[in-house]
Amino acid sequence: MGAEQPETIAAIVAAHRAGTLTPAQTVARTYQRIRDRNDPAIFISLRDESDAVAEAERLAAKDAATLPLYGVPVAVKDNIDALGFPTTAACPAFSYTPAHDSAAVARLRAAGAIIIGKTNLDQFATGLVGVRSPYGIPRNSVRDDLIPGGSSSGSAVAVGAGLVPLSLGTDTAGSGRVPAMLNNIVGLKPSLGMISNTGLVPACRTLDCISVFALTVDDAALALSVVAGPDQADPFSRDRPLQPITPFPQNLRLGVPRNGQLIFFGDKTAEAAYADALRRCTALGADLIEFDLEPLYETARLLYEGPWVAERYLVIKDLLASAPDAIHPVTREITAAGVRLTAADTFSALYRLQGLRKIAERTFADIDALVLPTAPTAYTTAQVLANPIELNSRLGTYTNFVNLLDLCGLAVPASIRADGIPFGITLLAPAGRDSLLASIGRVFHADTKLSLGAKGVTHPPLAPLAANSGEEIPIAVVGAHLSGMVLNGELTALNARLVEATKTTPDYKLYALNTTPPKPGMLRVGAGKGAAIELEIWALSPSAFGKFVNAIPAPMAIGTVRLADGRSVKGFLVEPEVLGDARDITAYGGWRKYVAEAAKG
Repeated sequence: MGAEQPETIAAIVAAHRAGTLTPAQTVARTYQRIRDRNDPAIFISLRDESDAVAEAERLAAKDAATLPLYGVPVAVKDNIDALGFPTTAACPAFSYTPAHDSAAVARLRAAGAIIIGKTNLDQFATGLVGVRSPYGIPRNSVRDDLIPGGSSSGSAVAVGAGLVPLSLGTDTAGSGRVPAMLNNIVGLKPSLGMISNTGLVPACRTLDCISVFALTVDDAALALSVVAGPDQADPFSRDRPLQPITPFPQNLRLGVPRNGQLIFFGDKTAEAAYADALRRCTALGADLIEFDLEPLYETARLLYEGPWVAERYLVIKDLLASAPDAIHPVTREITAAGVRLTAADTFSALYRLQGLRKIAERTFADIDALVLPTAPTAYTTAQVLANPIELNSRLGTYTNFVNLLDLCGLAVPASIRADGIPFGITLLAPAGRDSLLASIGRVFHADTKLSLGAKGVTHPPLAPLAANSGEEIPIAVVGAHLSGMVLNGELTALNARLVEATKTTPDYKLYALNTTPPKPGMLRVGAGKGAAIELEIWALSPSAFGKFVNAIPAPMAIGTVRLADGRSVKGFLVEPEVLGDARDITAYGGWRKYVAEAAKG
C-alpha cells in the first residue's frame, strides 16, 4: 500500500464506507508504516497490532454512516489518559495506569476511531523543541536534522510521516502549533475549554488545551467537532458550540504587525516566506491591517517570567522533592523557579494581564483575525542541545501569549523553503471564532498546493461545504417558539434547526404579555437593571427567515439580542408601550421556567 492509498481522514472514512478499504487494512497499514519508519522515539507505548486489528474488525457490526471517524487510526500524546496504556508525561517515575479514558479519547472511540499508541513529548509538556524526553528524540518527518518541535513531538511526527492521519496533542504555550509547522501539517489549537481536559496531566491548568494534528484543515475541523463539548467533570470546560465553516469570508480583515516589529532572529529566508504568505492572503481577497504587536510580546513574557511557572511546579512538586533526578534537567531548572513566586507576584501579573487583554480586545475591534509566523525560525537538534533554553524560548515568540489572551489558533503550512525547512503561518482570533479560522485556513492551505506532511501526496481539492452552511441566519427565541412550546411548529415547518440553548447578557427584563396564546416580551433595560434570560438560537435559510419574520405580529419585533458570550444575533424583542399591563417575570430567568411554575397553580 503506497502513496496512492487514501491519506486524509476524509478519504479514509470514505473508502471504509464504500468498502474499497476495510478498517482492519488501514490499521495494518499503520503498523507497517511504523515498522518502515523505524523510529522508536515516536511512541512511548504502542498497542499490540493484533488487538488493534481485532477492534477494527469489530467495527463491521456498527453503522459506518453514524461514525465520523469510522476506522481511523489515532495517536494520543502521552499526557492524555487512554485506557489500556500507562500515562507517563515522558517521565517514567511519574507513570500511572489510568482507570478511564480521558474525555477526549472517549469521544474519539465513540466516533469509531482506533487508538493505536501514546506518543512522546517534552517531559511534562514543558518545551517547544521535542528533545527533552528520556524516551529519545523523534526524527523530524520532513528533514532528519531538524528538531521535531514540541512538546507534542511524537504526535506531530506521527501525522507528518503518514503513520496516522490524526493525533491529539496539547497546547499551553505553542505545543500544538510549533511542531505542526516543523512537520508541514495542520495544528488546531481550539478555544480554551472547548475540549474537556478531564484525564489530562496538566502543565498550566488555567491555560492548557488539548489540540489536534491533521494533514488538512477540514480533517482537523472534523476531529474538533468530535472531541469538543462541555464536560461537567472539568471545571475549566466552557460550552462553546462550533459554528459552521463558511466560504472564504468577504472583506476579511487580517491583522499584521507594524513594520519593524517582527523578529526572525536573522533568518532572512523565514522573513521572505512570511512576506510570501501575506501576498497569498491578499491574492485570496483579504485586506491587511497593521496592529501593534508589542502588547502581545509583553503578554508572552508573562508566561515564563510570571507566576504561571508555579502551575508547572504544582504538577511535579512531589517528584521534585522525592526524586529530583527523575526529572529532565532542563525541565527541572525551568519548573523549580515556580516555588519562589509569591501571592503578590501572582496578583501583580494578573492585574497586568487583565490590562493586556483589554488592549487585545481593542485590537480585534477592527480585525477579524491575526496572521503571524507560527515560529520565527527553525533549528537543528544539535543547535538546540547546545543552547536548550534560549533557542526554545525563541520558538515561542508568536505562540506564548495566545492562551493567556484567550485566543484560538490554527497553524497551517505556508511553504517549503529552498533549504527544505517547512514554514507556516498561524491564524489567531478571540475565543469562539474557531470556525472562522478554519474557513480562512482551509482555503489558504489548499491554495499553497503543498504536499501533505512528508508523504508527497498533494492537497486534495476542497470538499464542498454542507448545504446552507454559510447561508443560514440565526434567530434568538425566548417564548412560545422555544422547543416543545406551542408555536415551535412555526419554526420546524420552515426546516429551522436548533443550534444551541444559551442566555442573554444580564441586562434584559422579561414580561408576560396579555396575548393568546400566552407569550413573553423581552426588553433590554441596561446594565445592572435586568437579568440574563434563557433563550434558544435557531437557524433558518434566508428565504425561511424572511417568511418567519414577516409573519410576526405586533407587539413583537425583531431586534439585536446580545448573548452572554459577547455575540449578537437577531431575536425577539417587544415594543415597550404595551408593557403597562404586563407582568414582570424577569426573576424566573426564562419563559420555560415561568410556564412550569404557572402550571403548578
